[in-house]
Amino acid sequence: MNIGSIKTFGDLKKAGYEYKTIKEELRSNLLQKLMKKETTFEGIHGYDYTVIPELERAILSKHNINLLGLRGQAKTRLARQMVSMLDEYIPVVSGSEINDDPFRPISRYARELLAEKKDKTPIEWLHRVDRFAEKLATPDVTVADLIGDVDPIKAANLKLTYADDRVIHFGMIPRANRSIFVINELPDLQARIQVALFNILQEGDVQIRGFKLRLPLDIQFIFTANPEDYTNRGNIVTPLKDRIGSQILTHYPDSLEIARTITEQEAAAAISEKKNIYVPELAKDILEQISFEARKSEFIDPKSGVSARLSITAFENLLSTAERRALQNGDDNTTVRLGDFMGIVPAITGKVE
Repeated sequence: MNIGSIKTFGDLKKAGYEYKTIKEELRSNLLQKLMKKETTFEGIHGYDYTVIPELERAILSKHNINLLGLRGQAKTRLARQMVSMLDEYIPVVSGSEINDDPFRPISRYARELLAEKKDKTPIEWLHRVDRFAEKLATPDVTVADLIGDVDPIKAANLKLTYADDRVIHFGMIPRANRSIFVINELPDLQARIQVALFNILQEGDVQIRGFKLRLPLDIQFIFTANPEDYTNRGNIVTPLKDRIGSQILTHYPDSLEIARTITEQEAAAAISEKKNIYVPELAKDILEQISFEARKSEFIDPKSGVSARLSITAFENLLSTAERRALQNGDDNTTVRLGDFMGIVPAITGKVE
């Protein structure tokens, strides 16, 4: 489909465009990847037989998803990679705040524009990278932030009363219509905000300052949560848990080989900058073993976890320690030595509890 030539709703109809929900998009494109034996989640290691199959099943089932795991387990990265499974472009009604589909308009603005201009309604194209929204749940997040609120400035400019629904300023969730919306650290969200969320998930209506709007939002929700948060800071209210289709448990690498692959991938920039430093295989194994031993240690809080970032930052510090020593000694090339491991201590102390 040549999107450059499609400027109006009439052009879109002639081109044979078919409406799909975002979950149908994800399902359809995932099926194509699976049939072609393509990698569904690039750069994710150690989840081939655990997390990724469960995530694929959840997408095929068109579920909203909760990724539950300790810090540094690639939960957010998994969510962000789902963008690659969206269609490259989708049509939206030009000027719409909430990405209205011309075949299924839900906002008052889009419905009135289509009723007035019909097939001449202008169309814009939205790229998949613009169809991802993310919010970190913190105690100060309000319903106005996520859902919306009455905008007195808009009411004054348009000379409208507060009884008119055009005075509403939509929050992040309605503006993420037809997109992937990620809420990180869900248990930190206040219970009353979570209640507002499950109303959107199930009933498809939005309540803002007395307005009850029927907005069947088309959103793929991805939530992330840390098990520690359930007891220390908050929890997920039962009605919301009931409306999340799949809960998937993430985990740390279960072998040194996988852990090394992750570290080398994430520290690739540091490695390329310091090509004059040779790192023996034994040194790489010792570095990874530190994280494995910390996760088993009675002196480390198991609820807090030992993030994969520990090994990554420690490896970067190890390279920098060897680099500094080489510069001080006037050497062009060097090899990591056992004494260089003292330099990784600052990368560890802030990441274990």
